[in-house]
Amino acid sequence: MPRKLSVVIPAYNESQTIQEILQKVFSVKFCYPINLQVLVIDDGSTDDTVEKIYDFQKEYTEVDLIFLRQLQNEGKGAAIKRGIEVADGDYVIIQDADLEYDPREYNDLLKPLEEEVADVVYGSRFMGNNPHRILFFWHSIGNKFLTFISNVFTNLNLTDMETCYKMFRSEVIKNVNLKEKRFGFEPEVTAKISKIPGVRIYEVGISYYGRTYQEGKKINWQDGVKAIYYILKYNLF
Repeated sequence: MPRKLSVVIPAYNESQTIQEILQKVFSVKFCYPINLQVLVIDDGSTDDTVEKIYDFQKEYTEVDLIFLRQLQNEGKGAAIKRGIEVADGDYVIIQDADLEYDPREYNDLLKPLEEEVADVVYGSRFMGNNPHRILFFWHSIGNKFLTFISNVFTNLNLTDMETCYKMFRSEVIKNVNLKEKRFGFEPEVTAKISKIPGVRIYEVGISYYGRTYQEGKKINWQDGVKAIYYILKYNLF
């Protein structure tokens, strides 16, 4: 019997890419018997993201697309949390709306889950032979530093804690009490799943098509500083 994969897509002012990422997600050819559910959570966009999603729904009526709206901008973490609550798949994955990650690689993350050796799978931008766009030196140093600090407290040996691609067995992620509403989601969820007795965490290499700030990148150095606080908060207290 096919399992269901729920793809949670938080979106804030992503009118330039939202339709393309949805087309990419729904075009994935799975190597396993998988049914696909996609949940888009608009986080109070002020551009025409909402209209673009409605247009997509009208054109592709046959797909399993759930559209949720947060009338005010509550943050990426809040949007993800709402999507996870509504998702009813056997597996849940987070997908950014900005085209930096390739949905065709869902198969790579699914493999340890389908082989029943994993409960959680992270997609690492810092391992494997897949293509990686060359961009910001200090961003890569910052990501590796945050991963290192996180690993010190969780006793995991992740290479990319801040990755968007995190795939979970549904019963695992739905039992995690998520609090953070903004970019604190990554260190919080990593800290909390690391404390689950017997949890099996895997990591696979993925590609990365990063974008510049001119192209719409939103995260900045201040979010990196806050991430240190969240690592300490959810590991020490």
